[in-house]
Amino acid sequence: MSEANLTLTLDDRDEALQLFGSRDQHLRLIRESLGVRLVARGDTMQIEGSEEQVNRADRVFQQLRQMLRKQGKISSEEVKTVLDVIQHGGDLYGPDNLALAEVGRHVRPRTDGQARYVRAMRENDLTFCIGPGGSGKTYLAVGMAVSMLRQAVVKRIVLVRPAVEAGERLGFLPGDLVAKINPYLRPLFDALHDMMEAEQVKRYMENDIIEIAPLAFMRGRTLNQAVIILDEGQNTTVTQMKMFLTRLGNGSRIVVTGDTTQTDLPPNVTSGLLDAIERLQGVEGIAHVRLTGRDIVRHRLVKEIVKAYEDGPAHRTLRRKG
Repeated sequence: MSEANLTLTLDDRDEALQLFGSRDQHLRLIRESLGVRLVARGDTMQIEGSEEQVNRADRVFQQLRQMLRKQGKISSEEVKTVLDVIQHGGDLYGPDNLALAEVGRHVRPRTDGQARYVRAMRENDLTFCIGPGGSGKTYLAVGMAVSMLRQAVVKRIVLVRPAVEAGERLGFLPGDLVAKINPYLRPLFDALHDMMEAEQVKRYMENDIIEIAPLAFMRGRTLNQAVIILDEGQNTTVTQMKMFLTRLGNGSRIVVTGDTTQTDLPPNVTSGLLDAIERLQGVEGIAHVRLTGRDIVRHRLVKEIVKAYEDGPAHRTLRRKG
């Protein structure tokens, strides 16, 4: 394999310091991830390695420089994100990314599977996404909804979850409606607040631009010009899923997410998510995306935990002491 080298000339010493990181920690991340040799001298950077390695490193530095101009600083986590995207053939500011209005806020697919998921949501009116916890199912769906709202493609966001643990009999729970449904909808609130200012979320909810509700509240409605997200779709029955999918109105899109390995339905009840995926295979305008453990972007141990459980039951017996 032929060797290549490239010299990057940076704008000034300040840009070099930001790119290199404290004690060159960013350079170490890039060097270890890509296998290139990096030699920094003042405001220049010498990149050496195979032609493919040098090209990837060049793309990483160009993406980081672009990020630096937009945000004024970069973190080690952001360097890792850029490396993930480049190594999977992506572009940090490419068409698969979801730009949000606030400066420096944008949601990026960090794996090839996540990029396929974003493209599916862009190109289809109904998208089903199955995957393990931490693979970005809900987060990217909310990011897509916020991005489309910002661009005035839709006028509303409706976030829905089945409250299975309460049997959707919310009247038996203490407190007003918000207090009753909050425990079930917390993950959706968390994703929203990660992308928008708290005051803006509150204002949008007061003006009915953003609605967060349990699945039972969807019956009898038709939702036009909205992004409607059903989270934890594996916990719907066949009847509930049919009811939800038929809420789709003109100019709207639906995203259904779920983890089919974590259903809370009784053993004899068929999951509406699995049933819908089987029934709707091959229908034009409907996408089916399956994420895996390779798409998990939480703490690195989450990926190992999911893999350990997917590999089957433990081969040892835990004995109670005493």
